[in-house]
Amino acid sequence: MTEADAADDPTGFTALESEVRSYSRAWPVVFDRAQGSTVYAEDGTAYLDFFAGAGSLNYGHNEPRLKQVLVDYLMDDRMVHTLDMLTTARREFLETFRDHVLAPRGLDHKVVFPGPGGANAVEAALKLARKVTGRESVINFTNAFHGMTLGALSVTGNSMKRGGAGIPLVHATPMPYDDYFDGDVPDFVYLERLLEDGGSGLNEPAAVIVETVQGEGGINAARAEWLRGLADLCKRHGILLILDDIQMGCGRTGGFFSFEEAGIVPDIICLSKSISGYGLPMALTLVRPDLDIWEPGEHNGTFRGFAPAFATASEALRLFWSDDTLEKETLRKGAFIEAHFNSLVARYGDDQMVAKGRGLARGLQLSDGELADRVTTEAFERGLLLETSGPRGEVVKLLPPLTITDDELQRGLKILSESVGAVLTPLAPYTKEDA
Repeated sequence: MTEADAADDPTGFTALESEVRSYSRAWPVVFDRAQGSTVYAEDGTAYLDFFAGAGSLNYGHNEPRLKQVLVDYLMDDRMVHTLDMLTTARREFLETFRDHVLAPRGLDHKVVFPGPGGANAVEAALKLARKVTGRESVINFTNAFHGMTLGALSVTGNSMKRGGAGIPLVHATPMPYDDYFDGDVPDFVYLERLLEDGGSGLNEPAAVIVETVQGEGGINAARAEWLRGLADLCKRHGILLILDDIQMGCGRTGGFFSFEEAGIVPDIICLSKSISGYGLPMALTLVRPDLDIWEPGEHNGTFRGFAPAFATASEALRLFWSDDTLEKETLRKGAFIEAHFNSLVARYGDDQMVAKGRGLARGLQLSDGELADRVTTEAFERGLLLETSGPRGEVVKLLPPLTITDDELQRGLKILSESVGAVLTPLAPYTKEDA
C-alpha cells in the first residue's frame, strides 16, 4: 500500500475487507477493549455503548464473573468443539435452562441447537414447521427482520436486504403488523378474510413468524392484545406460531421472553444473541414436544455445540435469572428512558419525532433516515454508540446493556439530547401571546 493509499484508508481495513461491512462505516475508529457499558478505541478514547452488539451483550462487555467462568473452562482443557456429542457442559446448560427459564414459566419446550447464529434458529423453525404441517407457505409481517440466509430473508420485509438474495424469495406472504394502518383497520381482518375465503388465493400457511418488538424494523412494539389475537387466530386455523425472540429475548423488554407480558405460549421460539451471556455464538430453537419429529441428523450443523458458550450461558442464567431483580431493573430503566423521550418529543414536536419501544429497546423515529444518521454521527463524536433502524433508517435505536448503571444511562441520554439538539430545531417557547 502506498502512502497515498494509506491516507485514504486510515484504519487499514479497506484494502483487505469486503465492501459489505456496515457498522465500521458509521464508527470509523479501531476498537480494542471493552468493559461493562464502555468500549475503547486503540488510542484510548472511551465510548459509551448503547448498541451492545446489536443486543448480543445484554449483560455488558466482559462481565467479570462470566469471564472467569470462560477462562476457567478453557484453562481446564474442557471440550470446546462438540457438534451434538454429549458433554458435561451441554448437560449443565440444558438443566440450568430448564430450571431457571422453562420450568418457572410453565414451558416444556424441547431444545434444538441449530447452529451458531439467529438465522440458524429461524431456518430450523421454518423447516420444522413445514415438516410438521406438510405445508409450504409462511405468514410474516411488514417491516419484519429474521435474518440474512435465504429462508430467513423470505420472511423479512426490508427490500434492500431482500434484494441481496439474488433470487426470488418465495413461500412467504406478508401481512400488516400491529398498527400498520394507524388503527384505521381492525386487527387481522384482512388475514382472517383471506384464510376463510376459498377464492383468496392464499396458500394454507404452515406457520406465522412474528417479533413482539421489531428491532431492525424500527422498534415497532406490538400491543399485548394484538399478540393474543394473533395466537388465538393461529390456534383456530391450525397454524403454528413462531416467535422470533432473538433480539428481544433474554430480558431485553423485561421478562426473559418478550412475549410473557402477553400471556401467550408460542409453538416454536427462536433465541440467540444474548443467550450465551458473553457474546459467544449460540442459538436455540425451542419446540413443543409434540412437534419434535426430526429424524436423527435431519437438521444439523458443524458449530451447533460450542461448549464454552454453554458454560457462560449457564452462569448467566444463574446470575441474572434466579430472581426478578434484573427484570424489575430493566423495566425501571426503560420507564426512565421513556420519560426522557417524552420530554424530547414535547420539546421538538411530534411532527419531528416519535418515541417508541418497550423495556430497554427504545427508539426515536425522525422524519427521514438522513436526520437519524446525523443524530447518530453527532452522538458518536460525543462518545456514544447508537445505530439506526427502520425501513428508511429513520429510527435512532437504543439497545444499552441491561446492566448499565443509572449514571451511565443519564450520561448517554444527555449526549443523545445534545445530538438531537444539533440536528433538529425545537418548538418556539410558549408565551402569553399564544394564549
